[in-house]
Amino acid sequence: MILYALTLAYASIGLVSAIAYWPTIKDIYLHKKPSANATSYAIWTTTSIIALLYSLFILKDLPFQFVASVNFIACSLILFQSTRLKKFHNL
Repeated sequence: MILYALTLAYASIGLVSAIAYWPTIKDIYLHKKPSANATSYAIWTTTSIIALLYSLFILKDLPFQFVASVNFIACSLILFQSTRLKKFHNL
């Protein structure tokens, strides 16, 4: 019972992560402000894809796959759009 509760709590981290990324995503997509540090997000995107691949091919742990997927998607979106906006603003 405790392990099941811990598994659910860990899976909820994906939702908390999505909420934590929301202000940056909102700035970039809705307000068109390139507020994210592209270098940091490049590093975080790289580490998150490694964690995602590890979860898919080594661990095969569904809650970890969910959390790693949310993290990778959020980091990738922020990196892509931030880089795109910075190039646009530099023209």
